[in-house]
Amino acid sequence: MQQDILINWSPQETRVAIVEHGAVQELHIERTLERGLVGNVYLGKVSRVLPGMQSAFIDIGLERAAFLHVADVWQRQPDGEPPAFARKGEPQVPIEKQVFEGQSLMVQVIKDPIGTKGARLSTQISIAGRLLVFLPQDDHVGVSQKIPSAERDALRARLQAMVGDKATGGGGGFILRTNGEDSTDAELAEDIAYLRKTWARIKEASLRLPPMSLLHQDLDLLQRVLRDLVGDHTQTIRLDSLEQYQRLRAFGQEFMPAAAPKLQHYKGERPIFDLYSIDEEVAKALGRRVDLKSGGYLIVDQTEALTTIDVNTGGYVGARNFDDTIFKTNLEAAQAIARQLRLRNLGGIIIVDFIDMVQGGHQEAVLSEFKKQLGRDRVKTMAGGFSQLGLVEMTRKRTRESLAHMLCEPCEACQGKGSVKTARSVCYDILREILREARQFNPREFRVVASARVVELFLDEESQHLAGLSDFIGKPISLQSESAMGQEQYDIVLL
Repeated sequence: MQQDILINWSPQETRVAIVEHGAVQELHIERTLERGLVGNVYLGKVSRVLPGMQSAFIDIGLERAAFLHVADVWQRQPDGEPPAFARKGEPQVPIEKQVFEGQSLMVQVIKDPIGTKGARLSTQISIAGRLLVFLPQDDHVGVSQKIPSAERDALRARLQAMVGDKATGGGGGFILRTNGEDSTDAELAEDIAYLRKTWARIKEASLRLPPMSLLHQDLDLLQRVLRDLVGDHTQTIRLDSLEQYQRLRAFGQEFMPAAAPKLQHYKGERPIFDLYSIDEEVAKALGRRVDLKSGGYLIVDQTEALTTIDVNTGGYVGARNFDDTIFKTNLEAAQAIARQLRLRNLGGIIIVDFIDMVQGGHQEAVLSEFKKQLGRDRVKTMAGGFSQLGLVEMTRKRTRESLAHMLCEPCEACQGKGSVKTARSVCYDILREILREARQFNPREFRVVASARVVELFLDEESQHLAGLSDFIGKPISLQSESAMGQEQYDIVLL
C-alpha cells in the first residue's frame, strides 16, 4: 500500500505522520528537551579512579562527571584475544589496572543522568541499526532471545555468512534484532553497510577531536524516519523546514541513498499537518470513543495492565437483518482497531470485545480480517482466536510510550480515575469531618473552604443539614468558596 510521510519540524518538537489513502496510520513525536543521552558515544577523560568502589569518574563534557563501574569495562585479554567483559566466576581485573587519571577513553552512555547522579557509562560500544546491533569490538554473531528458539540457528547461520563476507568490509559482531526476523538479505546487507560506515566515522572522529567531545549521537527522529520508516511503498517524504530538509538530504545521500530521492521540501502556505487534518486525528486518538463510518463506535480504555477495546453497533441499522448488522460492524471495527493500535501506539496485552456473532463463519471472517490488518503493523503483534467469552486476546510489542502517555498526564481533580465524587457526596464528607473535629477540638468557629458547587449546595439543598450540625456541636459553621479547588477538594479551618 502506497504511503506518504509528512514531517512537521519546530525547534522544540518534531512530529512525523504516516499517511495512506488520506488517512493517518502512525504518528511519531520527539521533543527536544526529552531526548536522552543513552547510546551517545564520547571521547571521555578519566578524572578520578576510586579503587575502593571499583569505579571511575569520566569527564565527557557534561555538567556532572559520568560514572564507569569495573563491570562495564570491556577488558583487554591476553595473547591478542579480543576484549570481553569478565565472565561470571572469573577473576575481575581491578579497575586501577585498566584505567588511569588523565587517560582518554571512548565510552558510551548506558543510563541517563538522574537527579544528582551522573550518566552511567560502558566502554563496550554498540550501534543500533534498523535490523541489527553492531558490536565493533567483538566478533560474536547472535540472535535476539525474543525470536523463537526454533528459528535462531538458521538465522544465526545466515547472518554469520553475510557478516563474514570480506567483500562487505568484514570485522565486528552483530546481533539480529526482533524486527529483523523476516528481513531479506538485501535489507540486512544495507543495515550492515550503514553500521560499519557509522563506526568508521566514530573512529575517525576519536583521532581528530579532543577529549570530552561527542563522537556519535544516537539518531534523532528525522534520521530514524529514513532508517526505519521508509520502504519501497513510500512515495514521498515531505518536510516543512528547509534547514532540516538540507541536513536530512545530506544524511540520506551518505547513508540511505535509496531513500534520499523521495525527500521533498514542503513550501505550501497551509501548515503541513493541515493537508490531511492530522491534528484533528490526534485529538480523536486521545479520546475514548472512536466513531465508525457505519454508525457504530469503539470504546478504548488504556490501563497500566492492559488495554480493552469494546465494539458497539451504535446507530447502524443499514443491513437487512440483525446478524448482518453485527457482522458488518465487526468487519469495519477490525480495520479501525488495527489502525488505532498503530496511531495510539498501544502496546502490551490488548483485549478486544467484538459484538457477539451467532454464525461461526462470521467469526472466522472477522478474525481473518483482523489478523490481515495487524499484518500491516511494523511492530510485532500476536493475536489468538475467539475465547469462550467471545473475546480476542492479543499482544503488541511496546516500542515507545503510547500517544496518550506522551501528550497527557493524569487529571489533578480525579487523579486519573476518570470520575469525581458528586458535590452532594463531598458535602456529606465535610459534615462527617466537622463532627469528627468537634469531638477533638474546641474552636470558636468552623470554616469550610470548598469549590463553588459544594458551597452552593450547602447554601441551598443541604442548608438544613448544615444548620442542624451547627446546633448539635454548638459552634457556628461558615462557608468560603475557592475557585482554584477541585470538586473533591476542601479544607476545614478551625478559628
